[in-house]
Amino acid sequence: MMIQQQLRQLLPERKVDTPAALALLGGSVAALAVWKWLGRKMIQKKMEEARRTRDEGMKKMAKAVQQFREQVPSVQTDAILSLPLLELTRRLQEGSLSPRTVLYTYLEKALEVTQKTNCLRHFIPECEEQLQEIERHKEKGLLYGVPVSIKDHIGHKGHLATCGLVQCLGTLMEEDSVLVKVLKKQGAIPFAMTNVPQSLFSYECSNPIFGQTLNPLNPQRGPGGSSGGEGALIAGGGSILGIGSDMGGSIRLPSSFCGLCGLKPTAERLSLSGVTGPVNGILAVPCALGPMARDVDSLALCMKALLCQEMFQLDPTVPPIPFNEQVYSSSTPLRVGYYDTDGYFPLPPCMRRAVKETRRALEAAGHQLVLFSPPRVPYAVTELFLKTFFADGGHAWLDVFTGDIVDPGLKPQVNSCKMPRLVKKLLALLLKPLFPRLADYLRALAGMRSVKEMWNHQHEIQVYRSQFISQWKELQLDVVLCPVLGPAFIKGYPGKLLTAVSSTMLYNLLNFPAGVVPVSTVTEADEEELKLYKGCCNDPWDRTLKQAVSGAVGMPVAVQCVALPWQDELCLRFMKEVETLSRDQRLA
Repeated sequence: MMIQQQLRQLLPERKVDTPAALALLGGSVAALAVWKWLGRKMIQKKMEEARRTRDEGMKKMAKAVQQFREQVPSVQTDAILSLPLLELTRRLQEGSLSPRTVLYTYLEKALEVTQKTNCLRHFIPECEEQLQEIERHKEKGLLYGVPVSIKDHIGHKGHLATCGLVQCLGTLMEEDSVLVKVLKKQGAIPFAMTNVPQSLFSYECSNPIFGQTLNPLNPQRGPGGSSGGEGALIAGGGSILGIGSDMGGSIRLPSSFCGLCGLKPTAERLSLSGVTGPVNGILAVPCALGPMARDVDSLALCMKALLCQEMFQLDPTVPPIPFNEQVYSSSTPLRVGYYDTDGYFPLPPCMRRAVKETRRALEAAGHQLVLFSPPRVPYAVTELFLKTFFADGGHAWLDVFTGDIVDPGLKPQVNSCKMPRLVKKLLALLLKPLFPRLADYLRALAGMRSVKEMWNHQHEIQVYRSQFISQWKELQLDVVLCPVLGPAFIKGYPGKLLTAVSSTMLYNLLNFPAGVVPVSTVTEADEEELKLYKGCCNDPWDRTLKQAVSGAVGMPVAVQCVALPWQDELCLRFMKEVETLSRDQRLA
């Protein structure tokens, strides 16, 4: 009371002018509305400018392709496009095909594919300079004359790395990433950068700047993500080799959805120097760069080319371990662990069928198959993986959308993150008896409260890795065969099913090399069996997954191949075995 009396003495009493106050309030609200409107106009202007720049680049490249066609009208386009990478490199090395002919053939095809799928962010006009550079050198690298596409956020000098975000539209990369430098050293020609989901944290390949990428095999479906532009371009025939990145399945999901081979190596095997990301510093679950192509031999050649002295010198943090050709070429029978469900998110019948058929083919080929049950996958996905990404309750991720328009495919995740921590915790408590997976997801989004909790969390990840490896070793496994999410989702569904990617998330958490190989296609029988699909919890996610994959007859069906850390060549060797056996089955 005494303080209030003193304040009254110090502050003169004034009558409140109600009309004036209301006018001031109304003016403030109007000013705020105008400010927001101007902000949105500025965002729209930046996005329109980015699209205009891209379209102009496309037109220039189309003109350059037309000029080449007029100069060299006899090019056998279909014959070149049909060549596997190993055969293409052989002909380029011997000189029966010229790098110029191959480059312009793929540029022309990429233009055609992106018109149908919107897979390209833009062409790299400096590809002409790189072409001239390799033609001047007598020494031919392992990828001499091979056109290579790269994902949006892999740095290329003089170009943007947007991550699908408006805030990244103003900064050009000052130099090539280490990976691009090594590709060029090996004679490759980076020619295109491909589209990605906004913020990369999605497998719906869409962003407000450059739009949505479609699956070339079915435009009603997405190509997966976040390396979705790569998946669409390669599957459409517009690139023979691409480089993606993978932090939760971003190489393997597009490979599964688009019928490609893709490898997520051990994270530290390839340099990340010069690769940008919207949220940096998440070390507990590392990002990995890796190749995507039409066959496993292409992946192996790419890894062999990249794991060279040039990479080890440019980035001393990369262990100097060259590609082990002996392991990749081995024909020793393998001891293979297998499972067709992870106990967290049962996949559609066709994906489980693929594992069973591949298991039988491997057994018939003389390999030893052993049932393997990955430990505590629900705990690994929610308590370890998701809690790592949302350690701060999702605030760092939400910050990247400041001054941006949120893509519709991300709104479910954004809205979940925006909920106050207490609300997330309370909802998790209320939903636990009815929808346990959804409750665990919300609890993970609540994040952590202290540095000590963070340290304990990282220790728990180390403990889980040790337990997983111990179980693997007890069974004396060489590799593991398991399912991958698929077939390709109908557009709009990935944003509703973030945790459906548990099959790939697991091996990012463990940092095991993992690759995807297409082995079959969806059949009418699979569709009939899908009608009986119940999932595991009878919650909204089970019903949504069923809707997302329905009507996919003819779409690719893949399996996932896994090895222990640093055994990337063994992973590739196993992928090659699976690929060979599946091809033999289809030809039989």
